[in-house]
Formats: sequence, structure tokens, C-alpha cells
Amino acid sequence: MGGGNLHTPATSLPKLAAGPVGQQIHSIYKERLRQFTNNGQYSSQNLQAAMYEGRASGGEYVKLQVYSPPDLSRPTFKEAISHEFRDTHVGESFGPSWSTHWFKIDVKVPQNLLKKEHLEFHWDADNEGLIWTTAGEPLQGLTGGGERTEWVLPESFRDGKVHTFYIEMACNVMFGNAIGDIIQPPNPNRYFQLRIADLVAVNLSARALFVDFWIIGDAAREFPENSWEEHVALQTCNSIYDTFINGHRTQDSILKGREIARNYIGNVDSSKVYETDKEPLVYAIGNCHIDTCWLWPWAETKRKIARSWSNQCDLMDRYPEYRFAGSQAQQYKWLETLYPELYDRVKSKVKEGTFQPVGGSWVEHDTNLPSGESLVRQFLYGQRYFESRFGERCQTFWLPDTFGYSSQLPQLCRLAGMPRFFTQKLSWNNIDIFPHSTFNWVSLDGSQVLCHMAPANTYTASAHFGDVNRTISQHKSLDQDNTGLLVFGHGDGGGGPTFEMLEKLRRCRGLSDKTGLLPRVKMGDSVDDYFARLEKKAENGTEFVTWYGELYLELHRGTYTSQANNKRNNRGSETMLHDIEYLATMATLKDSSYRYPKKEIDDIWEDVLLCQFHDCLPGSCIEMVYQDCDELYAKVFKTGLKLLEGALSALRFDHSTSSNGELKAINTLPWSRAEIVRVPDTKDECALVTGGPGVSNVEKLTSASEYAASIEETGDGIFQLSNDHFKVQVKDGAITSLVDLAEDRDIIPKGRKANQLVIFDDKPLYWQAWDVEVYHFRSRQELRPSKSYIVNEGPHMVSLCTETKISKRSWIKTTISLAASVQDQPSYITMSSEVEWHENMKFLKVEFPVDIMNTEASYETQYGIVRRPTHYNTSWDMAKFEVCCHKWADLSEAGYGVSILNDSKYGFATAGNLMRLSLLRAPKAPDAHADMGRHHIKYAIFPHSGPLDHRTVRTARNFNHPFQIFRAPSSTPSSSAAVLSSIQLKGSPALVLDVIKRGEDDEDVSRGELPNRKGRSIILRVYESLGGKARGVIEVDSEVLDVKQIEKTNLLEDEGEVVEGKEGKWRIELRAFEVATFRLQL
Repeated sequence: MGGGNLHTPATSLPKLAAGPVGQQIHSIYKERLRQFTNNGQYSSQNLQAAMYEGRASGGEYVKLQVYSPPDLSRPTFKEAISHEFRDTHVGESFGPSWSTHWFKIDVKVPQNLLKKEHLEFHWDADNEGLIWTTAGEPLQGLTGGGERTEWVLPESFRDGKVHTFYIEMACNVMFGNAIGDIIQPPNPNRYFQLRIADLVAVNLSARALFVDFWIIGDAAREFPENSWEEHVALQTCNSIYDTFINGHRTQDSILKGREIARNYIGNVDSSKVYETDKEPLVYAIGNCHIDTCWLWPWAETKRKIARSWSNQCDLMDRYPEYRFAGSQAQQYKWLETLYPELYDRVKSKVKEGTFQPVGGSWVEHDTNLPSGESLVRQFLYGQRYFESRFGERCQTFWLPDTFGYSSQLPQLCRLAGMPRFFTQKLSWNNIDIFPHSTFNWVSLDGSQVLCHMAPANTYTASAHFGDVNRTISQHKSLDQDNTGLLVFGHGDGGGGPTFEMLEKLRRCRGLSDKTGLLPRVKMGDSVDDYFARLEKKAENGTEFVTWYGELYLELHRGTYTSQANNKRNNRGSETMLHDIEYLATMATLKDSSYRYPKKEIDDIWEDVLLCQFHDCLPGSCIEMVYQDCDELYAKVFKTGLKLLEGALSALRFDHSTSSNGELKAINTLPWSRAEIVRVPDTKDECALVTGGPGVSNVEKLTSASEYAASIEETGDGIFQLSNDHFKVQVKDGAITSLVDLAEDRDIIPKGRKANQLVIFDDKPLYWQAWDVEVYHFRSRQELRPSKSYIVNEGPHMVSLCTETKISKRSWIKTTISLAASVQDQPSYITMSSEVEWHENMKFLKVEFPVDIMNTEASYETQYGIVRRPTHYNTSWDMAKFEVCCHKWADLSEAGYGVSILNDSKYGFATAGNLMRLSLLRAPKAPDAHADMGRHHIKYAIFPHSGPLDHRTVRTARNFNHPFQIFRAPSSTPSSSAAVLSSIQLKGSPALVLDVIKRGEDDEDVSRGELPNRKGRSIILRVYESLGGKARGVIEVDSEVLDVKQIEKTNLLEDEGEVVEGKEGKWRIELRAFEVATFRLQL
């Protein structure tokens, strides 16, 4: 190695260390971030102190006057401003709960604020409000409690003059009026103090930096530890904070902070942030799920709609990328009726494509409890409303918050023009995790809809960093598709998205494009756009997984039972509407002067559909809601009775049985029946009613009649009831033996007791009115009767009454009745109970152990049967310890079975061979008096030889449609009977003719919402009830009806496929559990 000169490479690194530099302790530097934006001890020194550049309040700049309407009334704008207003001030309190107070507000912007960049009016009384112009136009809702308390002042207010507007204060918060725990009963004497009424100059740069820092801070907290993106986020936030401190909190330091933020999230100050060619994974859609009633009554919901949707229209004006989905035709109709100016504003946004109607149903209804026809009408009335007002039907069924989804919904959705379904509620399961996010949901008949469940597991996301991230990280169907819907906005109590949410989403998108790692979000597409992409993938070969049958929610099982009288009214109104439509349709054929009462029928249906909202019918609302329901149902039944009387009169029947004329019965069901019934207005006289469909004969029975039933006391407290089919032994009110005489079989296991009343302690983990938990079985107690006695000794119907003391304040009288058997007609044992119920967190049930073995029980659902396990093999099986049924539940084995029928109960359980019908609950929240008082309950046990078949379907239907006996004056022509039986369905007994009604748009019926159809038509709804292909024949009496053509149409009664037929007979074929609609064109 020789000499020569060696050159040291140049370096900028100092030779000597300037001093020690330590490694950042990440936990400390992360925790520090909260100091920059939080309220609290540092708020006077952090970004909060720079948010506002000036503030004005008090009489010189903000003059307040108030009018307080009496008696909790909610006057309109016009009514309110006609009254005198008194002076008021910040600091005054207003109440009580549910009251309304109208404020007249005169503002004048002071000189020192006139030139400020951005002016707002801030109002906060910790309750909800609505801003109105002096012309009576609603502008924007106010939430209160620090949320949505600002209103951007119009530019016209910057003239130094006095300007006036009004605020309608509602004395409730977003979630009603409970104090603390929101599901507790509302406090009736809650008062709200007006805390803020100020003119404010906002520093928009500081507000923007606040959101920048929020999202970058979330990245520092939520990105994977030790990822470079997490490290850079943390350094960026600390750099912004240091710059703010070192710049002495000046405007220049705020602007420099924003520059630092842009290095991480890019330029996020406009909608252009979304205008890149990078593929998004998350599609964000705003919504404000407004519970049509829940912790507030309908009257408040109507105002919530105006508050919430005016906010959304305002945001659409300010954020061009914003898209909002609004469901529930009922809410649009309320807006149209009560707030026409705002409705027009919404309608213009619909036309622009920014406000997007979704759902296609009247309300976001429960799907477990309504009848099949009620589900049909939810879609029929919903889709017709949307089409008539906005020119389009909905393509996506939108139901994010309902307590489980019944198995026939996919079929009904497809028949209503909706191949898509959105929800998320199964994320609430408290036992098993539902395995899919995007999948094909398959109905009992094989129909399918493409379903997407929001992977973020909420329909009220706050558009946080984490919400965007979870839309992919929690997505369970990434094998098929890697995109998800993010549904954001304050909900349940309404409100919807806020400007902060839209700002956060812009930053999330900027962060994804600039830095990466966070799934890329997009705004600007609709819900239908999202589903269209999924459908395109399916078209190109993607095979989405399938889920067959019901989407059972493993939670809220108590809603099958809570608020029993409300459920009874629902069942009764559904039954009544069936009869009204059948009789009114036939009356239009009989009497040319009779007008089909379309408006009145529509009004009744809309009221019934409203009461089927997913908190109302299930029983999870406050007491005020059920008081409203009682009034509404009273109106429904009053109007319905008038319609029935009108139709019967046109058919020449007298609704009174005390007038002159021959006794007749009308069988409104589509098959012949023979039953022994009690004759109205007599003392225990019985009659044999036979015939139908339509007019049936009434034969009063005498003691010499061949139809007999007997009862005797065979021992101390032991009774035996008998007819030709059964011998029933009752001891202490319970059935200890039930022998099928023809089969020589006792269906009650030896030593067991059927019709045994049992009571359970009922304290769920949290949701009182909603839930019953599996551990309640551990508290089972049998109720012991005090006495039993014979109340009807026959000879055609016998009855035994048992009185049972439940507690000091509660009792039950159960009457077991057995009618004489009639020929080959089914026979069953009926239990009618009168209950005085004043319990506290108890659950009353009745048990039926039966000598039947099967690992599955069958339950009636809408238009079909659901089979569920009777065992607890897996957690999925055990989770179904309480399930929903409609008119019957059945446990059958090869050759024999037992059905339990009911007239208004929906909760049921079958464990092994023990069948339990749920009767009454006693939750104390959110209604402290839920189910307290008098109840009337009717159920029956129906043993049957052979498998489950049409006999159970028909017998349960008969049980719910008792014969109505009328007088038929001697002048009544036989043509009335001919008309009533002029349309019949023959063939397979599995086919059920469920509905006979007039066509919606017939010339003589239409109300003009949609184009008329020429001529007259009759609509038939038919379904296959047992689960197999079935053939039948629609037979029409050509001497009564001139049917030109029959079409198979859909639920919306569109043009359909012609059914071939001749000589008054049209052959039809339905697949298993298919629902088919036929139009008879006259």
C-alpha cells in the first residue's frame, strides 16, 4: 500500500453530537394529541380557543321572545305566530317534557363581525328545534347538547340591519325524555335551559384543521403499530401541535398546520378529492334512520322528519358529492301533508339524484309478526307512493333495524320489483356471529335477493376513520367481493349526517390516496349503484354464497310477546280487512250502485301498516305510543265495522241477529266448513253452521241432536270432557290425559300436564321490552289453581272454568271448552283465558308436553312453514329457544301430530316434546305499565292423525275467522249467495286463496295516483302452504261473472302472463311455498 492523498467523503453530519436525543415514547405522544382539540383544562390554550373570531349576544344583537302553547299542543307555524310573544332570555328553562315553545328571534350582526369570513347563529337548549323563516318555510333542524347547534347565516344578514326568524323548540332530546338510561320510561317533568343564543364568527381554517387533526390522529391510533403509516401519522400530528404552540396560536400557525396535514392527507377542501382514477372499496351513503315511533310518539316523529331532512337538503347544497338515502313512504307522506314547502325541496333533490328514496315499503316494518298480506301491502302501498310522487319504484328493500327477517321476504321483494336487500341487524346477535356480509338470500320458494349487510355493523356510523376501516376489515365475504357500504348519519332519533361527517370522509379519501393503507372511500354513488356493481359481478361469474330461510336474530325474542293487546289489535285488523275486501268486492258485483270504498280501505291499511313499524308492533315503544295505537285501532275498527255493514247491506244481509229474517252465516274463507257455534244474543244456544265459501246454513241444535259433548266430575277436582273424537281429563286446570278415540292414543305423556300455566322471572341483560334470555328457564314455577267448576254442561258444547291466583294483584280464569264433533271435520280443545295482570318482570306461558318425537317442530310463517330444531345440539340451535309463529305451531312424527293454535300470540318454544306458548310479559322499560291490566287470550290444542297437512292450516285459519251470523231477510235473493261463492279455488288442499280484492287502478276504483286500467278486475292472492308443487283450478261462475281473461301478475298488479282457461276454469300450478297473484279481468 503506497502513499498518496486519501480523500474523506463529504458529509453534512456534524462531527460532534449536539446533545442527547431520546426515542419518542409513543404512548405518551399519542395521548398528548387529545390536548390539542379536547375541551377541558387546556381548551383556552388549544385549537378550541381559535375556533371563533368573535361572538355577539344579548338584546342589542339577539332579541328573544317566546310563545308557549298550552296543553302539550304542537301548533303549526301559522297558528303559533298568531299569538303574542313575551320577552325571554338565555338562562330561562322551558318545559315540561313534550311541550313546544316558539321563539321569535331578531338578530343584528354587529359592525365588528360584518366582514368576518363565516357567520353562524348558535343555539343550544339541549333539546331539538327547527328554524323557520318569517314566511313559514322550515330551514334546518337543531339537535342540541352540542350537536348540530349551528345555522349558517344568510349573506343578506350582513347589512347591519335587524333580521327575524323563528325557532320551534321541542322539549325532548334526540332519544326522547328519559334521564340517563335512554330506554327507561320518559320523565314527564323534564325542563330544558336555553344556554346559548349567539351570533358567531367562525374561523373556518381552524375548523378545518380540527378535522384534519381528528382523522390523522385516528390514523396514529388505529393503524397497525410499527407500520410506517402509523409512525408518520403520529409525527404529523405532533408537528401540527408544535407548530401551533411555537406560532403562538396565531392564524398563521393554523394555516401552517394545515400545510403539514396536506403532506399526509392531500388537498381535501373540496369534492375534487373523490375525482381520482383510483378504485374505491368503501361506498358511503348518508341516512338518518328515523324510528317512526319509539321513545317518542308519532306526533314528534313528524317534526323529526322535517328537522332531519331539511338538514340533509342544506348539506346537499354545500357538499356536491353528498348522497342521502331516505326510506319509509309514510314519512314522505307526512312531510308532503304537513311541510309542503320542504317536501317540494326534497322532491327537487330527488330529481337531482342527491336525495334517494329507498326501501319500497310503507314503514320500516317488523317482518316477524305481520301477516303475509300485511307484508304485501307494505310493499304495495310503499311502491305505489314512490312511483306516484317521484316517477320511480325502489329497487332496494332497506330494513337496517328490524328484529329478524322472515323467510318469505326474498320472494315478496322480487314480486314487488326489488331484487336487492340491505340490513345490518344480525350483527346484534348475542350468541353466534352471522358468517356473511354479501350473499344471496333465498326464500322458501327458491326466490333470491342479493343481500348486503353493512360490514361496519351499524346503520348510524359517524363516518370516523374506524368506520371506514371496519367496512373492509370486518367484511366477511371478501372471497367474492372486496367492497362494502358505509351507511352513516345520526339515526333512530333522526338527525342524519352532519357537515363534520362529510368533512371526515373527504379526509379519509385523501389519506387513502396520499398515504394509503386505509380502504379508499367514495361519495357520490347511490345504494342502487352499489348493488348494480354486485349484480354485474354475479353476471360475470362471481358466485355469491347463499343463505336459505329466515334470518333469525339471536336477540329481542321478547318482542314476540310484549304489548299483547297491540298484537291482538293487529291480528284483529288483519282479519277484518280480509273480510272487508272480500265482501266489498262481491258487493260491487251484486249491486251496481255500491261504491267500492277504496279510500276508506286505503286509510285503514295505512293505519295498520303504520302500527307495524318495527318498534311499535314488537312492543318496544314508550307508553304514549300505545295510547296513540289504541286510539288509532279504535278508529280502524269503527270504520271497518261501517264498511262491513255497508257491504253486507248491499248483499242484502242485516248485521243484527235480533231483527226478523232467517239466520245465516257468512264464511269468508275459501273452503267449506262445518262447526258448532254459540248463537249470539242467546243463553248458551248452539247451532251447526255448514257451508261456504260464502253463505252458510245455520241450524239451531236441540237436545235431540246427534251432535253431543259431555262433561262430568269423576273425582275430587277431576273432570272429564268428551265428544266423539276425544276424551279429555282435567285435574287442577291442567289436562292430564287427552285420548284420541279413533287412534286409541293418549297424547299427554304419563305423569305430565298440558295446559299448565307457568311463570318465569324475566330480567334480560339490558333490553327489557325486547329481550328474554335463555337463563329465564331456570326460574320456572307452576301456577296452582284455586278452584275449577263446570260452566256449560252441554249437550253440544261443554266448558270447565279454572281460577288461578297468580299473585296478590293478578289472576287468571281459563275456560276449557269442547264442542261436539261434526262429521269428519277437525275437532280441537279450546282454552279461553281472562287475565288480570299486574306483575313485575315476569313471563307467563302455558305448556303442552306431548307424546311426540321429532328433532324439528313446524311453525306457521307468512305464506309458509318454518321448521326449527327442538334440540340444543349447537349454539345456533340453542339460540332459537324462543321463536315466532303465526296462527299455529306443530310437532308431528310419522303418523301423528299435535298443533297448538292461537288467535293473537306469536312467541313459542318447543324443547324436546314440550311445547310452550308465550302469553304475557311484564317489562318496565321503556313502558313502565306495559301489558298491565285486563287481557283476553284464546288458544287451542289440535291433535291430528297423520302428518302435518292442510287440516292444521285450515283449522287455524277457521279459529281466527269465526263464523259471523246474520239475518237474511226473506226478500234476500239467492243471487247474493251465488255472488259470494262465484270465485272458488279447487284442486290441491295445499293451495290457499288468501285474498279477494278489487284491482288498485280499476276505472271505478282508482283514486288517481297512477294511470287507470280500463274496465274492472278482481285480484286473487294464492299461495302454496305446505311445501310442495301444487295444482289447482280457479273456477268462476259464468252466470255471475263474465271473466274475459286471467293474468298471473305480481304484488304491484303489473301486466302479467295470461293463464290459459276455458268454460270458467283456469288451471294453475304453484311451486313449493310460492305466492301468486292473479288478475281476473271482467
